[in-house]
Formats: sequence, C-alpha cells, structure tokens
Amino acid sequence: MTGASYFIAGTDTGVGKTRVTTALLAAGRLAGLRAMGMKPIAAGAESLDGRLVSADAQAIASASGQTTDYSDLNPYCLKEPISPHIAAKFGNITVDIDLIVTISRKLRGQSDLLLIEGAGGWYTPIRDDKSMADLVVALQVPVLLVVGLKLGCLNHARLTREAIDHCGCRFAGWIGSHVDPDYAALAENLLTLNQLLGAPPLGLLRFARSSDGDALQLRGALARLRESPPSNHLSR
Repeated sequence: MTGASYFIAGTDTGVGKTRVTTALLAAGRLAGLRAMGMKPIAAGAESLDGRLVSADAQAIASASGQTTDYSDLNPYCLKEPISPHIAAKFGNITVDIDLIVTISRKLRGQSDLLLIEGAGGWYTPIRDDKSMADLVVALQVPVLLVVGLKLGCLNHARLTREAIDHCGCRFAGWIGSHVDPDYAALAENLLTLNQLLGAPPLGLLRFARSSDGDALQLRGALARLRESPPSNHLSR
C-alpha cells in the first residue's frame, strides 16, 4: 500500500528543513510507522569511503532508520555548498527530474510516510532551465512549508505560499522553526503568519543547539497531518 508523501520546502536556505524533516521521521518511528525520507539534491558534501555523502541525507537515514541505498536516499550529491545548478555544472552533472520521481515512487511504495526534503528555497535553480518548484510539480505531492522564524520571515513566507499556489501545488500546512533566539515579538509575528498563510502552524520547533527532543515537539504536527492528510495530487 502506498504511504503518504510530503515535500519539505523552506522559506529560504538555513531555515531548518533538515531538522524538521528528521524530527517528523523520528516522530513517525515512535508512532510505529515505516517512515522514510530522501534528499533528492544536496549541495555541499564530504568524501566518505571513496564517495561523496551529504550530512543532511545521513541525518535523514539516521532519524528514519531506513537502509535505503545511498543512490536512492540522495540521487544527486554535489560537492560544492553553492546553488545546486552551479554545483552540478562544476561536477559535470545534469539533474534528471524523472529519475527523482521514479525513486520517490519506489520509496513511497515501501513506506507509510515519505518525506522529500528540498534544497534552498522554492525557486532555487537545479538546472539552467529548471528550479526546485519544477521538481515538486513533477513529484505531485503536497508541500509542507518550513518557516524560519527570523527577521524577514513574514515576507518570505507570504511569497513562498503564493508561489506554491501559483504552481498549482497542494499546501499541506507549515511548521515554524525558531532559528533566531533573539527574534523579537515572536507571538505577534506568529499571529501575522497565521493570517498570511491561512492557518496556524502544525507545530513549532524551539531554538536549540541539539536535536534532542525534536521528535516529541513535532509529534502533534505529525498526528495532525495523519488526521486529515491531503491527497497526493496537484490542485489545478
């Protein structure tokens, strides 16, 4: 039986997409789900046993406990920590969206919950002619938006939500990631985000130096997704 799938998008780079992804996967394991994740494109990698590996992809595998082949976990592992389309050029690599879609369908068939983590923001280029948004459209899965709670997030969140709608993708909700411990007027900004995004957050991750306890913080968010999961199709 095919499980539920979500694309984890972010309002920007460095807003906590991996932290949210791994927390939800760990929460899924605690709930007894076959939880799996993938990082289709990762820019910024280290060499391990003769191959490039992404720390984000390794964190996903560790949180889920999956034993997926690395080539499926992270089909495109790019060495340089720069925009994926440039890193791919440096590595003489062309990102094949169809390949990513095929792998995602395979993993979806093996899991109760599949989380597909993006790289950068919604329109981050992955080729000269394609962006992360084109990948999500091809995947045909609902989008869970991670909002980095910091100065500027109101603008970034509204623009990203409008872009998701413009692309005809299904918005599954949002999770706040408290990345700035000194972010002023947090409560007031959360109320504004509720208005801009059309709903309160499914969950909030407090600022922390460690991921310990993240799964418990987002256990309720996962439960709310499971109570009324959006269908895996585009809205248009």
